[in-house]
Amino acid sequence: MPRRYDPDRRQRIIDAAIRVVGGRGIAGLSHRAVAAEADVPLGSTTYHFASLDDLLVAALRQSNAEWLAGIEAWERGVDPSVPLADELTRLVEELLGDDRAQVELEYELYLAALRHEVVRPLAAECIDDMVALLRRRTGDEGTARALVGLIDGLVLQYLLTGREFDRVEVRDSVAKVIG
Repeated sequence: MPRRYDPDRRQRIIDAAIRVVGGRGIAGLSHRAVAAEADVPLGSTTYHFASLDDLLVAALRQSNAEWLAGIEAWERGVDPSVPLADELTRLVEELLGDDRAQVELEYELYLAALRHEVVRPLAAECIDDMVALLRRRTGDEGTARALVGLIDGLVLQYLLTGREFDRVEVRDSVAKVIG
């Protein structure tokens, strides 16, 4: 039987891995689960990704790229006449907006670096890229890094507690970091 030409299979496997993590968490990630989700033979997942860590790296790389594209779009849309604290509050509000499941997935992949050393460099790279984006607005590495930490912390708290977004609380916190 001739081999079927399927140039998009690797990408479909990565997309499936992201959906599996979104639905079942990191603990639910397996070659078998991803193969079923991608509708490909099990051997295809191991052909393209020898280990689950390789698959996790690919999933995090794609998730980071999508996340950073959203942050870059926000940064390009910042109104220089509006205080940065207001714009950053808007960013947090947008992150927690309509698709919380997507943000939860992105943070789950990001936090996978705590247990999977192989993805730590990707998580660190994402943090550094966000710092670089915010440094454009703050002009200061330290403030930008503190803001990234604050934003991550606020988003995680809202995701974990399910609290309603509090614009005043977020703006006050951001304004204190900005100075």
